[in-house]
Amino acid sequence: MAAPSQDVATKVSTEVAENFIQTFYPALQSARPTIATFYLSPTATPDGKALPAILFNGNIIPNPAALQTMFQQDVPAAHYEVQSFDCQVLNPSHTAENTQFDSRAAVIGKKMTLLLGVNGYVRLGEPRDADMRGFSDTFVLVPNPAMATAGRGKTSKEWVIQSQNFRLVV
Repeated sequence: MAAPSQDVATKVSTEVAENFIQTFYPALQSARPTIATFYLSPTATPDGKALPAILFNGNIIPNPAALQTMFQQDVPAAHYEVQSFDCQVLNPSHTAENTQFDSRAAVIGKKMTLLLGVNGYVRLGEPRDADMRGFSDTFVLVPNPAMATAGRGKTSKEWVIQSQNFRLVV
């Protein structure tokens, strides 16, 4: 099947990035029980590497549930302000193992793998006058395999995190 046109790839990747940012960072702030739903279901690559790959300030997080637990139990209240983002298509025709997408999915941009870089500020802790610290967050987003099998309305996320590297900027 043909890859999406450059116009379609640009439009879809921008919409995906904006929607992701508008839902993911608010979840980190006030909907922490939903954090794990933003990630690919735990799996492994053919060479045995665990997915999703999650790094938080240089620490390997074993799975989305562990990250969610860490945010619920160890990370203080936080307020994120995204200042900028950049999204690029890594692969215009992503194919997940054991997943059947609609035959038009590639042409309309629903099979792309996306690289998303996000920069901004985060305030950790309750006081509104607490210092803001810079952060950098890099994601690889992939089509949610559950969407291919369940269809629209059965799951809330069309795109999920396959890889994340979060860093507080000193």
